[in-house]
Amino acid sequence: MKTRRTSHVLLSLLAYAVALVMFFPILWMLLTAFKTEQDAFSITPQLAFAPTLESFRTALEQGSGYWHYAFNSLFSAVVSTLAGLLLAVPAAYAMAFYPSRRTDFTLVWMVSTKFIPAVGVLIPIFLVYKNLRLLDNLWGLTALFTAMNLPLLVWMAYSYFKDIPRDIVEASAIDGAATVQTMWRVVLPLALPGLASAGLLALILAWNESFWSLTMTDHKAATLAVYIASFKSAEGLFWAKMSAASVLTVTPIVVLGWFAQRQMVRGLTFGAVK
Repeated sequence: MKTRRTSHVLLSLLAYAVALVMFFPILWMLLTAFKTEQDAFSITPQLAFAPTLESFRTALEQGSGYWHYAFNSLFSAVVSTLAGLLLAVPAAYAMAFYPSRRTDFTLVWMVSTKFIPAVGVLIPIFLVYKNLRLLDNLWGLTALFTAMNLPLLVWMAYSYFKDIPRDIVEASAIDGAATVQTMWRVVLPLALPGLASAGLLALILAWNESFWSLTMTDHKAATLAVYIASFKSAEGLFWAKMSAASVLTVTPIVVLGWFAQRQMVRGLTFGAVK
């Protein structure tokens, strides 16, 4: 009994230590956002300092264009998530309940596209977007985010649909329901927690995406990732202002994750217990 209690205490301490290590960069970013540039750039870490909101005022001032970048991030993340779900749900439904001989191959092929580094496909995608005149285009960036998250959405939706008894679908068909009616009125309500968690995950990934935003946009369709990078100039890095911009960027998604954590956990564990 004593050994078990000791193990429990040690595991708890280890968990807190890992959590602290993971949270420390966020904490340091938050502290830096309230410093002056002089304190933030100091080689000796300034743990005791007079907090200031100057960096936040600079980040939010009219000339910074924060709200323009924030709108682009919100639009591309929300629309790409909705479009991804609209495409992923029918595809996953068909593969889960009406599989063919090539279903497994298709699923593996789709997820294998996530193994490719983004920089490995940068040149062909850049040339295609250039020819289609979609560079620095908000709709083009949204389509790219949709394609980026589509394999993940299909796989998650497929796993949730596979946990639903096939007898329910067959009983619905016997009662005369069409395929669309069965999917919309029978299957989707049962898989809603899982689909909601998949949508939230895709939304977070699209909001946090920086590589494609930095390489495929300039200003018109630029997101908050480009806005943060704008505080790096020939004059150097403005650590305090960059930290303030980062805090403003991550706060909405952290708040969303905080309120939706129960839904995400429920969806990610959907079907785990038979």
